[in-house]
Amino acid sequence: MKRGWRLKFGIVLVAVSAALMALHYLIFRDAHHLAIFTLHDIAFLPIEVLLVTLVIDQLLDRMAKRELIGKLNMVIGLFFSETGTELLRRLVAFDTVCEVREEFLVEADWDAARFAAAKKAVAAYDFEVDTSLGDLDGLREHLRGSRDLLVRLLENPNLLEHDEFTNAMWAVFHLIAELEERGDFAALPESDLAHLGGDIKRAYAAVATQWLDYVQHLKADYPYLFSLAIRTNPLDPRASVTVR
Repeated sequence: MKRGWRLKFGIVLVAVSAALMALHYLIFRDAHHLAIFTLHDIAFLPIEVLLVTLVIDQLLDRMAKRELIGKLNMVIGLFFSETGTELLRRLVAFDTVCEVREEFLVEADWDAARFAAAKKAVAAYDFEVDTSLGDLDGLREHLRGSRDLLVRLLENPNLLEHDEFTNAMWAVFHLIAELEERGDFAALPESDLAHLGGDIKRAYAAVATQWLDYVQHLKADYPYLFSLAIRTNPLDPRASVTVR
């Protein structure tokens, strides 16, 4: 259908151009100048194609990507405001050492270079967890209450353009499934708890990394939300929502 419409439209344009040329000849009876102008227009056609395909198309593509990024950041912001921040608070409780915690202590004066350094350190960090340190029952209840929201987020087609966040969501969904299949955590063998620890570690690392990206976005575009985010930093034990 689309190709047929475009073909018909192209034929109409060519027909209109031919009709106008014929009209020009009938009025002025000057085939010589008509041929000169036609050849002149054809000579500039490659430049016009260059401008349309390389310049204008890139500008439109850049605008579309900027709009898509804005929509993605809205989705990510919804995740953290509704469940992600609290999820991180619960996940960090399982961290045995959290040597990389300083890389999450975002300050108001952080610039792009500081965020880049933090992300590099976080990417190299081995998020070690111990299931005995945190509240597995509380984590399961929190995720159970967030399931509907997470499903709606994954239904958003824009997330297909954000592999890292999509992978983080799948890690969280896998953790939900693993926790839901267990009954009494206290009765689980060490081998099964170690398996759960691996699932927690995967979700913890993915969500924490996305939190850094999210906060950097807030600093650039929404400074008032950035202020709230660093005052409620789930990875900062000293964080306080009170403005001091």
